[in-house]
Amino acid sequence: MINRYARLYWEFFKMHVKVKMEYRVDFLIGILSVLLIQGTAIFFVAIVFQHIEALHGWTFYQILFIYGIAQTGRALEFAFFDNLWLLGQDYIRPGKFDRMLVRPINPLFHVLADKLQADGLGQGIIGLIVLITAMVNLPIEWGMGDLLLLALLIVSSGAIFMAVNLFFASLSFWIVDSIPIMGAVFTLSDFTRYPMTIYSKGVRFVLTWLIPYGFTAFYPATLFVENADFEKIGLLSPVVATIAVVIAYWLWKKGLKAFSSTGS
Repeated sequence: MINRYARLYWEFFKMHVKVKMEYRVDFLIGILSVLLIQGTAIFFVAIVFQHIEALHGWTFYQILFIYGIAQTGRALEFAFFDNLWLLGQDYIRPGKFDRMLVRPINPLFHVLADKLQADGLGQGIIGLIVLITAMVNLPIEWGMGDLLLLALLIVSSGAIFMAVNLFFASLSFWIVDSIPIMGAVFTLSDFTRYPMTIYSKGVRFVLTWLIPYGFTAFYPATLFVENADFEKIGLLSPVVATIAVVIAYWLWKKGLKAFSSTGS
């Protein structure tokens, strides 16, 4: 089963790459626009740190480290799972989703494989640049075990971003278009670019246990940056990612059972 879906995804992937290469200028503009937007945000942080030495005890490169983890994790979600945003608008509302239900593959897989967001490459590039810059400038001796753990945490970060989007996208089965809700929730992920300690306890609770964006960057970062207060929580990141995916997929399955066609 896994091999079959891997081969199918590879075929979808090659098809999307061929389409993108037909419009190479648009492809490059998309990547460059993401680089510009993310670069501007980092430039703003750099300007702030020209006037202060630390933000609630966190230095410039420590915050870059948090930002880098968040961006690389988000890039994974953006590149491979971004189509969830269009579930209601492009699939359920016009009736396109009905066709997916009669095909001999998992409909969620079909939705995800139906689009490859090339702009995620630009986000991944800037994320890696920021992450590597921070890693080089932090007083940390990076061993192979540390790098493997960091890779696992980045994958977990991407899985959490995907799970949150899947959870709220699944509401489209009942309300048809969940983009406004998804957009409002996703805005909260911007908080994860900075140390959670600068926020109130209420905000930290929401971003830790209700919508676990804190596990996409801040808590994983504390495993490498000295901060004993959050180290044990940071170790939970892969567990939280797994639970979040299971809960999101459960709601997806409930939505499938409740689904009734809205197409004409």
